[in-house]
Amino acid sequence: MKPVLFLTRRIPEPAIKRLEEKFTLKINPYNRALTHQELIEGVKDAEALICLLTDNIDKEVISAAPKLKVISSYAVGYNNIEVEYATQLGIAVCNTPGVLTETTADLTWALILATCRRISESERFLRKGNFKGWEPMLMLGLDVYGKTLGIIGMGRIGQAVAKRATGFAMRIIYYNDVPVSNTLPFETTETDLQTLLKEADIITLHLPLTKETFHLIGKEEFALMKENAVLINTSRGAVIDEKELIKALSEKRIFSAGLDVYENEPDIPQELLALENVVLLPHIGSASIETRTKMALLAAENAIAVMEGRKPPAQVN
Repeated sequence: MKPVLFLTRRIPEPAIKRLEEKFTLKINPYNRALTHQELIEGVKDAEALICLLTDNIDKEVISAAPKLKVISSYAVGYNNIEVEYATQLGIAVCNTPGVLTETTADLTWALILATCRRISESERFLRKGNFKGWEPMLMLGLDVYGKTLGIIGMGRIGQAVAKRATGFAMRIIYYNDVPVSNTLPFETTETDLQTLLKEADIITLHLPLTKETFHLIGKEEFALMKENAVLINTSRGAVIDEKELIKALSEKRIFSAGLDVYENEPDIPQELLALENVVLLPHIGSASIETRTKMALLAAENAIAVMEGRKPPAQVN
């Protein structure tokens, strides 16, 4: 008899087919995130769990699954999982790093260009019927070419973003809380956080959410930024103090922001939604057909490997 795997949301079909070879699948039948109680009910007889970043896999959920051997996150992040508690119970926790690096870097650059050149704002202006012809002062934005890019978090994604910046002849500075382990094949300058915030024209965040990075960018940090600074976040929403971001944008203390993540997803403050000088995306950093399929297959292989007594490709505990 095949072990039961609980899947909290349907994922791309190649991964479903692979999982069906090894498991009896229980799949969330709804086109929505499960409630906490639904997670508890769904996981009860499962030996394996594939969850999303939006699922709160806390002690209560884990305790409801006495047979559970592996929690495989369909994401790079795993701050939604009680990893320490799972480890105490001998449950492997896995994620999907690497496969979404380039796609997330692409989206970061889409936000950089959209914010600096006011692309979303310009499209709304045109669709409302406000475009009456070329004007010398219409929708003036900022150049990207030759500017200073400040990268906070120089891991895989940060480095992929930096590589793309070389095509724009940018000066690249970065802050990382630990030394970068590999030699970068392009010119960069490591600096402290305060210097980066003062000198960068465009600041982009590529950090995990931890106790140390929670609200890393707040009132004091916004005060250090240039008046024409652009802030990009494709990492985790709570790395920015959202209330202070809204103030900085409302008071024009920075030029604009581009966000793919939010402090309390999917709840986004109305004050943020009302602002014109921010580009807002619905957490689509890895949302390409190719990448989401790779993520799903890696999440599947993580679960299969643990159940077969092998070392999974990406285990975090």
